Amino acid sequence: MTKKVLVDARGAFCPGPLLELMKAAKVAESGTILQLLTNEQGSRKDVPAWAKKMGHLFLGEEPDEGTAYRLLVQIK
Repeated sequence: MTKKVLVDARGAFCPGPLLELMKAAKVAESGTILQLLTNEQGSRKDVPAWAKKMGHLFLGEEPDEGTAYRLLVQIK
């Protein structure tokens, strides 16, 4: 079963959500899916670019309640 970790960065301004995701990625095991919950619009562009640069797999975006975005990244 794939481990999922929620990174709740709602309310953080750029680059806060990406920094929180990076911190979680450092300690995540290979195959872990990180779910970044953010309301920062810029994260929708920053997270896929970071995942590609680092060799992780960007799994996409899922709708979340209100104005938040749930961005999914699987750690290599």
